[in-house]
Amino acid sequence: MRTILITGPGGSGRTTVAAATALNAARRGSRTLVLSADRTDTLGAVLGVPTGARPVEAAPGLTAWRPDAAARFREGLVAFQDRAATALDLLGAAPLDAEEVTPLPGAEELALLRAVRDAALSGSHDLLVVDLPPVPQALVLLALPEELRRYVRRLLPPERQAARALRPVLGRLAGVPMPAEWLYETSARWDVELAAVEAVLADRATSVWLVAEPGPAAADAVRTAVTGLALRTLRPETLVANRVLPDSGHDAWLAQLAAQQRKTLQEWQGAYAVHGVPHLGHDPRGADDLAALAVPDVNPAPSPAEWPVMDRLAEDGVLVWHIPLPGAIREELDLVRRGDEIVVTAGPFRRIVPLPSALRRCTVAGAALREGELRIRFAPDPELWPRTS
Repeated sequence: MRTILITGPGGSGRTTVAAATALNAARRGSRTLVLSADRTDTLGAVLGVPTGARPVEAAPGLTAWRPDAAARFREGLVAFQDRAATALDLLGAAPLDAEEVTPLPGAEELALLRAVRDAALSGSHDLLVVDLPPVPQALVLLALPEELRRYVRRLLPPERQAARALRPVLGRLAGVPMPAEWLYETSARWDVELAAVEAVLADRATSVWLVAEPGPAAADAVRTAVTGLALRTLRPETLVANRVLPDSGHDAWLAQLAAQQRKTLQEWQGAYAVHGVPHLGHDPRGADDLAALAVPDVNPAPSPAEWPVMDRLAEDGVLVWHIPLPGAIREELDLVRRGDEIVVTAGPFRRIVPLPSALRRCTVAGAALREGELRIRFAPDPELWPRTS
């Protein structure tokens, strides 16, 4: 399944572009699903068909779905209470009724991730278009599956789980109760579910489209977004310049805005694959308006972002890990080696990345940022590297 993740600065029209992209693909014969996490039905307003907790047919070949975060959150919390009933009784806790549970911050994002996983596993669609939140929230959302998996594995490592028969004995010897079996079962289930979402995001058929209205503020937001996405091994396939104004030689005010847009577009065209979408003079509503936007066609085989390890042992005695970080600033970069992981910080973004197997037997010999790419040099550790005769 081909997946397109669409985000951009707030107010850039990303939902409109997502709906237009999905409709265009459906008209070309692709079985398409468009997802949105907005609490308000912005997606339905654009498509002209109300959307909600149940998938609806918005057009021939096009399904629209806005998952109900509140319902999923209530179901999950009630199920957790049922499994932990014994522990909660010992603590004297008063269980919550489903009717009094309201979703916490982040519930929409988790509901969207589950919907992405369900869509990928169903195999019912050729194309999945995901209307992500604005850039800052979208970057947090994209990092969530990997980070949560790491937390769960650190807190409840499956390889250190004691055998079921020994757990009561160990509990008496240690003088403390051992974790119940259901806790490990729950963590294992979470790990599988998160791994499924992570696999969709990391798939070679998944790409990101950025939507932004040309202008100075958007230029800064796009530059920051590109760096944050690169740190998640994602590269924007297309930058959709939305609401591009026509040239106007008579209206001085409109001409000034158009000139400002053209300046930003020229800067973008030198760095990104830009596709301009015209301003219709009104907010797009319905299939005819969406067709008039002339959004880009879906590329069936996008080029994935890669972090290759180059063998420079013969020439320089090192292996070089190439990490693309366009827009990164040297003074805002930081690297820390932690065992078999490396912590990469680029401005406000941070990621803990497992080292490729070959690099785990090496020591860090230096790093440099060149032409938007972080190059980390690794020297083989004589104590760990295979010796040759």
